[in-house]
Formats: sequence, C-alpha cells, structure tokens
Amino acid sequence: MKRLIFHVDVNSAFLSWEAAKRVRQGEEDIRLIPSAIGGDRDKRTGVILAKSIPAKRYGIKTGEPVALALRKCPTLYLAKPDFRLYENCSQAFMDLCRQYAPVVEKYSIDECFLDMSGTERIYPDPVALANRIRENIKEKLGFTVNIGIGSNKLLAKMASDFEKPDKVHTLYDYEIEEKLWKLPVRELFTVGASTADKLERVCIKTVGDLARLDVQILKALVGTKLGEQLHLFANGIDNSQVTDAPEKAKGYSNSTTLENDVTNTEDAYRILLALADTTTARMRADGARAYCVGVTIRGNDFRDRSHQRRLAEATDITAEVFTLCKQLFNELWDKRTPLRLLGISLTNVTCDEEAQMSLFEDNKKEKARAADKAMDDIRNKFGSDTITRGAYGAAIRIGKKHKAQMDNKNQK
Repeated sequence: MKRLIFHVDVNSAFLSWEAAKRVRQGEEDIRLIPSAIGGDRDKRTGVILAKSIPAKRYGIKTGEPVALALRKCPTLYLAKPDFRLYENCSQAFMDLCRQYAPVVEKYSIDECFLDMSGTERIYPDPVALANRIRENIKEKLGFTVNIGIGSNKLLAKMASDFEKPDKVHTLYDYEIEEKLWKLPVRELFTVGASTADKLERVCIKTVGDLARLDVQILKALVGTKLGEQLHLFANGIDNSQVTDAPEKAKGYSNSTTLENDVTNTEDAYRILLALADTTTARMRADGARAYCVGVTIRGNDFRDRSHQRRLAEATDITAEVFTLCKQLFNELWDKRTPLRLLGISLTNVTCDEEAQMSLFEDNKKEKARAADKAMDDIRNKFGSDTITRGAYGAAIRIGKKHKAQMDNKNQK
C-alpha cells in the first residue's frame, strides 16, 4: 500500500491561540501587530515563545531573550504564556484531525502526523482534503495551520515548513530534487546549527549537496550514527511509522533563564536544588528513574556548555540527583563567567522495577526516598507552592515531621 502522510503544524501556535481567544472576546487581534508570547518586559527571565508576522519583520526570533526582542522593537506587545489554554487548543485541533484520519500521532503540543494511507477511495484528492482540514480548523477554532503532504513523515514535515502561514504543500518522492534538494542544508530536519556550520565549511551548502555526498565522507565529518541519518533524510528516506500510542518519556528536563546573572556557587546550588526537586518529582509521579544526569549552563556570552554522567543504578532521589548536579556544575563552570541559564536533564529512563531493587538495600536511600515521598504527598494535597527546599537537610527534617504527624493521625 502506498503511504500518504499529512503533517499539521499550527502557525505560531502560542500566539495564535492567545489571539483567537482574544478575538472571541471582542478584543484586538494581536496577530496583526508586532506581538509575542514571552515573559515580563521589566525582567530578563523570559524568552520569546512565539511571535507575530509583523514582529518577525523586526528580526524577532523564537527562543531569544525578551530583552533582546524589546531592543529590536520597543513597542512590541507581550502576552504572558497560558499553558492551560494551549493544552485545550491543542486537544481541540487534534480531535478535529481525528475526524478525518484513521491514525493521528501527537508529535508536539502544536503539531501532529496523520496517516492517510489507504484512504484514497474516501479522499481521492489529498490536497483538497488537506485544504478542507485547514479551513475547518480556521473556521471552527479560529487559528491557522500549515499542512504538509508526503509519502513519509520526514517529507510531510519538511513540506509543512514551506511558505507560511495557512498553506498546504506537497513533497512527494518525485518532487525531492525540485523542492527538497534546493533548500539550504541547515533547513533539513535534525540538522542543528553546529552541524550546518561544519557542513558549510566544506562547501555542503544545500540538501542536494548533502544527498550526493559519499556517505563514508559524511560519517567522517559528523559521526557514524548522525551521518547515516542525514544521508537518508537528505535523500527523502524515512521508514518511521505514524502511531497513536504515546511513547514513554525518554527523559525529564528543566531549566531556568535567570532574572539576575549568577556569579557565585551558593546561588547556583540553590537553583540546581530547585531544578532537581521539580524534575525528580515529575519522574517519581510517572514511576520512572534515570540512569543519566546532565547539567547545562549558559554564560552571559550566550554559549551553552553541558556535561552528563551515567549512574550504576537508576535513581529518582532528589538528594542523589542534586549531589551529582553540583559535581557536574563544578566541572563545567570557570567561576568567572556570569551565568544566565541553568538546566538539568535526567535521561536513560527506566520503569523496570527489577533494575531498581538494589536501591532499597541502602538504608540511607530508603530514608531519602521516604522524605521525597512525604514532600510529594504534601504538594499533591496542598499545592506545589506549599513547601520548597531551602537545603536538602531541611527537606529531610520536614519529611520526617510530616511522616510523624501522619503516623500519629493514623494511630488516633
């Protein structure tokens, strides 16, 4: 059976969803003015999450600091993020897509894949169907999408990134040379900035240049695994399936852009503790543990540096993660460069209980996990802001006190 895949991508999702809500309330459409979704203009904690087309004309980019965006456009209108609204809008547009497709895969909060393979008798014209879906979303939900059509997920996703907004584009196998190969190499899916720079330095400028490059030379340039993947993608080859079953989390991460630069270890440790606390709590809620802990820092030179370490045993213990984060941080930071961002990641995740049984053999770990559980219970019952960790020792004492109170209550 010939494969037919749609990729549906909301145009400037967070801003579009906020704008659609305001239009329904009779307010101005912020898509028509220089506007963005981001943090407080009086602080440096936020980054631009989405921007309008008029804002793009000022050179404003998604992911850049709010302060930089305001220097480019002092009159930029900023709306604060509303993640509950985003989840509701995401669910609404994917539910609408499910009315047409046998299988819909949520790829991210604002994009999904539709497997339309075998539906040619119902929908003989894929482009007409894609336009119907696009118009239906705009009419019923109030925001626009781009839809890419291809014979696999890669080609469909690349097609949806062609001219925006509110468009339908095709990228079939016979169109690869005409539409895909002429693109700059850095526009190919999975090609990051550093990889693109490396390829361009050896005159690999377009996707076509990459597709025609000997795969052994490519592997020597970027590594075996990435080289093989880029060779396939540049030639439009992708055998991954569209699945409606959500995958288990491959990792957990959290980061924060700092309102004031961090210039001392003590402040950095406090931030790392808070990040370790929230990230391990999410992991514990999913019944997961991680074998690998990573730390990322960003200096005021906007250069990112990261380091990670694999554990002999998977963990979900806040204290254990925090201790390792401090070690990694000390190896990363030169103690001179002011820091704008700190982040941690927990990867190589497992839910295999047998692989984790050795954790219970350590009495200290049992106590630490009991304290973590007590903290989680308090937050689940009274709210996430009820209790925070000033230091892990304090958290242990709080956890023990809570456990004693609960024991006394149960005894009564």
